[in-house]
Amino acid sequence: MTGPIKIAVGSLVVGAAVLGIKYLAYAVTGSIALYSDALESFVNVATAIAALFAVRLSVQPADRNHPYGHHKIEYFSAVFAGTLILVAAGMILLEAWEGIRNPRAIEAPVPGLLLSGLASVINAWWCSVLIRKGRALRSPALVADGKHLLTDVVTSIGVTLGIVLAVVSGWLILDPLIAGFVALNIIWSGWQVIRESFGGLMDEGLPEKTLTPILEAIERGAAGGAIEVHDLRARISGPATFVDFHMVVPGTMPVSEAHEICDRIEHAIKETTADALVTIHVEPEEKAKLDPDAPGLAIATKG
Repeated sequence: MTGPIKIAVGSLVVGAAVLGIKYLAYAVTGSIALYSDALESFVNVATAIAALFAVRLSVQPADRNHPYGHHKIEYFSAVFAGTLILVAAGMILLEAWEGIRNPRAIEAPVPGLLLSGLASVINAWWCSVLIRKGRALRSPALVADGKHLLTDVVTSIGVTLGIVLAVVSGWLILDPLIAGFVALNIIWSGWQVIRESFGGLMDEGLPEKTLTPILEAIERGAAGGAIEVHDLRARISGPATFVDFHMVVPGTMPVSEAHEICDRIEHAIKETTADALVTIHVEPEEKAKLDPDAPGLAIATKG
């Protein structure tokens, strides 16, 4: 079992445990806000199942029908997670509205808040694990799952504040009002997750901070042989980074020497960018597009 799959399985176990604790907190107090918090945990479990499915499929090697691999399945999982976040926010808003229309007394608030606090601590710890490991493993599904859990932590904090204020002040309407405000924050978080996933599905180019090390690696690998590099394109697909470009060399250069330069460049890129898949098209000097008098190796990205 690979690292990402172990983490996805852990998410499922943690989600189920937190769901049980939150529902018990609702059963003890009868709080609408805690009930909404428990409803969101149902979404957490569904998201964990989706992430597990996506991670298991994304690590499958390329095949005849998917020659570029299965990495993009993680983006579909992330979109699904973002959609579920929005659904959870909608459920909370509905419960909040019902609570505003019919305020109810909160029973046994202390035991309920202690249970809710325990669930929040577990979620906060696990969401930090998911986001850290997901970024290290370049897994959008795990990062999305972690961000979803983070919204759950924020929800629980808001719910706790609402219950405390409602009990202390006697204003029972504060419980559903604060839950409603937290739901609006969750809607924003869900949209961000969906937006980032669509960027991956649409093959957005790499941000400058990610592209710069690749350009530096190309310059190191091509030193002393290549004339220029143009039409460079790079994109991320799940854990994989695809890089392709045209490399201009002297027309008299032997194929074996040009191939050696390509190997050096590919090795240099993989040293700085994990899971990089590099494609290089070698061209003679008459195909050059850039200023031949420019100092060093001239590199131009496409677009």
